[in-house]
Amino acid sequence: MTKAMADTILVNGDIVTMDPLLPRATALAVRDGKILAIGGDDDITDLKGPLTQVINAGGRMVLPGMQDTHIHLQDSGYQYSAMADLTGAVTHDALLDRLSDFAAGHDGEWVLGVAYDTGAFSEANLSRADLDRAVPDRPCHILSADLHSSCLNTAGCTALGLTRDTPDPDNGLFARDATGEPTGMLHESAMDWAHNRMPPVTDDDYVNGIAEAQALCHRNGLTGVIDPRVTERHARVYQRMAADGSLRLRVGGAGLVLPELSVEDNVAGLVSMRETYSGGLFHLHSAKFFLDGVFENRTAAMIDGYQDAAGGNYPLMFDPDHLNALCVAFDALRFQIHMHVIGDYAARAGLDGVEAALRANGAWPSLHQLTHVECVHPADIGRFAELGAVANMQCLWARNAPTVTKVAVPMTGADRSADIYPFGALIDAGATTTLSSDWGVSSLNPFEIMEVAMTRQKVGQPDDPPFHPEHRLTREDALKGYTVNAAAAAWRPETGRLSRHTAADLIVIDRDILTCDTYEIGATEVLLTLFAGTEVHRSERFNG
Repeated sequence: MTKAMADTILVNGDIVTMDPLLPRATALAVRDGKILAIGGDDDITDLKGPLTQVINAGGRMVLPGMQDTHIHLQDSGYQYSAMADLTGAVTHDALLDRLSDFAAGHDGEWVLGVAYDTGAFSEANLSRADLDRAVPDRPCHILSADLHSSCLNTAGCTALGLTRDTPDPDNGLFARDATGEPTGMLHESAMDWAHNRMPPVTDDDYVNGIAEAQALCHRNGLTGVIDPRVTERHARVYQRMAADGSLRLRVGGAGLVLPELSVEDNVAGLVSMRETYSGGLFHLHSAKFFLDGVFENRTAAMIDGYQDAAGGNYPLMFDPDHLNALCVAFDALRFQIHMHVIGDYAARAGLDGVEAALRANGAWPSLHQLTHVECVHPADIGRFAELGAVANMQCLWARNAPTVTKVAVPMTGADRSADIYPFGALIDAGATTTLSSDWGVSSLNPFEIMEVAMTRQKVGQPDDPPFHPEHRLTREDALKGYTVNAAAAAWRPETGRLSRHTAADLIVIDRDILTCDTYEIGATEVLLTLFAGTEVHRSERFNG
């Protein structure tokens, strides 16, 4: 019997397999996009044929491809490819200069921007009058970094027909001045109201944005993602790219569930999308619920209300009985549930929904996910493990940033600050956890995110005061959150580890992240990325 020769072999590597049966290896062989064999150099070089590509890792660390289980690949890909990037503009002058410079170089009908800093700007200090200074002659619309607020200029308000008589949409609001006139600031579903009245974006525009975002993912070692807010347009564009071969990431989709629709209508819509668009590298397998908003615009849902001077609270975006019925229905049809939860009431309601589904339908390996989990009541920490719910964590945010210390802590109450991003407590209680970015809200670099997960400090800054260091993750838990745990949560059992017959999704990096200084992990460079055995990224520094 003729021995199968490899398409590619990698030798002289420090391979961290994430497979407990063979934790480390030095070489592996790839054939037809899967790992043919893994072990020592001598064993693997026997599989070298005349056409086999040989990669010499030079003793560097090799890991499974990273997987980001909460990333707005399509929307943010388009936004960063077509809009003014407002990242880091934290003063009015900087923000307006960035916008006016962009407007001068773009002659489109609208001037658009993305990623203004919610720690620097809110409805208290940003309005249409400010944007009029930068863009006086065309409609302008800018999105916040967290994508839960936005701002229009006066021409934008006029173009969309936003007046003092425009009612707030369900689960959204238009900020207004003391006389009742709109200030231009929009929150939550008010942004959808605006988007639906703006000039449409073409599928080609989204394809181009995904192509740029995909390349960014590859440069950062990502080979699989979950897009957590998918409509029919998202699914159509992803399936188009999967069919023509331009999609070179494994993409899972979470179809958007709307609180104003009945159980039957929500289910029918997502079932139709799943049947129509799933296949190849794109699979719509989840149902996405927004249970609340964010602390920054005071739309997080809290059990005991806000504890700062302004007080108040924000209601859950779903009626609890309706939420439970939806969870039961989607779970019965074997959809994974993916819930946005910021406040502790949203987290509790999400867990209640998972529990209702478990009681009605019995246990199965659903790995329903609660994402963000910014504030969790201590009484609910243990419920994640009890219910088999995944805590999908954006650890980059768990540090002494203004959005935490000046917003979340006062609103939660200083005596409960340890309940903010309680990631260590969740792991200690046995929860399955994944790490993700929520890009374009913040960096998608998994090494920066893992470093902050381990330090609770700014990247590369050991002197920065840590935010509740008792919630730090170990290196092993952080790595699992991007590999085996992420693969399980994305329903990709053939990924997340390097062993025989698994997908040949892997990366070569420039340092040993299991032994190097913790504050150097964020500076890790991905030297090589293979997706299904095919090279999709190679650093100029790598000649292996």
